[in-house]
Amino acid sequence: MLGNFKYSNPTKLYFGHDSLKFLSEELCSYGPTVLLIYGGGSIKRNGIYDQVVGILKEAGKDIVELPGVMPNPTVEKLMEGARLARANNVDLILAVGGGSTIDYAKGVSVSAWCEEDPWEKYYKRQENPTCRIIPVGSVLTMVGTGSEMNGGSVITNHGEGLKIGKVFDDRVMPRFSILNPTFTFSLPRYQMVAGFYDIMSHLMEQYFSNDDDNTSDYLCEGLMRSLVHSSLVAVKEPENYEARSNIMWTATWALNTMIKCGKKQDWMVHMMGQAIGAHTDATHGMTLAAISIPYYRHVLPYGLSKFRRFATAVWNVCPEGKTEEQVALEGIQALAEWMRQIGVVMNIGELGVRPDMLEAIADSTILLDSGYHRLSRAEVIQILKESL
Repeated sequence: MLGNFKYSNPTKLYFGHDSLKFLSEELCSYGPTVLLIYGGGSIKRNGIYDQVVGILKEAGKDIVELPGVMPNPTVEKLMEGARLARANNVDLILAVGGGSTIDYAKGVSVSAWCEEDPWEKYYKRQENPTCRIIPVGSVLTMVGTGSEMNGGSVITNHGEGLKIGKVFDDRVMPRFSILNPTFTFSLPRYQMVAGFYDIMSHLMEQYFSNDDDNTSDYLCEGLMRSLVHSSLVAVKEPENYEARSNIMWTATWALNTMIKCGKKQDWMVHMMGQAIGAHTDATHGMTLAAISIPYYRHVLPYGLSKFRRFATAVWNVCPEGKTEEQVALEGIQALAEWMRQIGVVMNIGELGVRPDMLEAIADSTILLDSGYHRLSRAEVIQILKESL
């Protein structure tokens, strides 16, 4: 492994069928007022809301509710949450939901007592908090983002046509997260498979960088193989506990900062996907899926040896009698075939993108130079065209 890095992760995880019972134990560490954040109401229909509220009441907590967190949380919703948290002087933010809800909770945690504009400070200028930070805990109901064990928070500003992520430091990461695989069973199929692809994209964003012999890459390959296997089981049997628990665990380790160690990382698929999301409000995992194959075909020549390794180590492509490029392209074809098998969106047109939107999406795309090739604006537009 090359380079230098620091690794720490303060989040305590409770995993398994009975994990929610540990919530009462965690609540003892915090003051009386809890801001309960959740989304559109599915947790009320599936009974998770009643379970969580029952535990909060039994612990004697004063509950302030903030429902209605959307799949792509907006800056307006962020400010609503910040005002509510500050007005009630909450002691703990408990996010019950998927990645968007937990992302949003972190944003609220650093915005409630921030005297500046949080959008400008954290997301536009990428600064770290200098104010009081409200601790966050989570109960995960949808896998994909890994937000339950990282500092990431993504916020959308429709007025500016931007969707920007900020990775906060250890102080903002959830203090605890509760992961019960059965809580993901009632998720609609579309959201389920979008989450599956989000996991794969996180793994590939970190994998496709560097060419040294890096332990992180071996870990990443194992996680990708596990995801491919379990996802194919889960799309046929959504309530297969073994498959869903393996996927939940893979999602957490895919983006809890471990496998990025010693890596430059790429993240251009996410930059383009987030730009698409800013203009369409499309489901995050689907924006990544729709852009991935054209992007990876475009950058494959610049990282040919790693794409060849991806083909053989993850997809079992036989290299005998083939050129390095042929093997690498077979790996991308295998990735595309898996995507079709699980049923993700394969073109941005299905997400509401029209040809006349491509220039604006390109303007909203943040260009990075950490992958195998730094894209130009013209290349972004070409990839978007190939994704239609």
